[in-house]
Amino acid sequence: QEQLVESGGGLAQAGGSLRLSCVATGRTVTDYCMGWFRQAPGKEREFVAGISRSGSNTYYGHSVKGRFTISRDNAKNTVYLEVNSLKPEDTAVYYCAAAATLGSSYIFSQRHEYPYWGQGTQVTVSS
Repeated sequence: QEQLVESGGGLAQAGGSLRLSCVATGRTVTDYCMGWFRQAPGKEREFVAGISRSGSNTYYGHSVKGRFTISRDNAKNTVYLEVNSLKPEDTAVYYCAAAATLGSSYIFSQRHEYPYWGQGTQVTVSS
């Protein structure tokens, strides 16, 4: 069964850090551009970060640039999101997403470009 399973969310204090993981089962992540999105209550799902198939290129949403880092371990079929210097406004459900692409360096940043999604992991930041 093809799945994306996120983990690592939880409660953190402002200024703290978490490491989110996304494990792909039933598919090989080397075939996919991978992305992280987040959705806060009452808000649209927002692009957070993306990484190309090869891992050579990364791209970040404006609100997280410099604080979050996306990486991938293709041998483990896993993508990570290091979230640092957390702010209360980072509170959201974080989703992992995958999109097949022929280009090894390409990154998608729009929600509609990703056909495969995980169930999400909650991140709550207290002030």
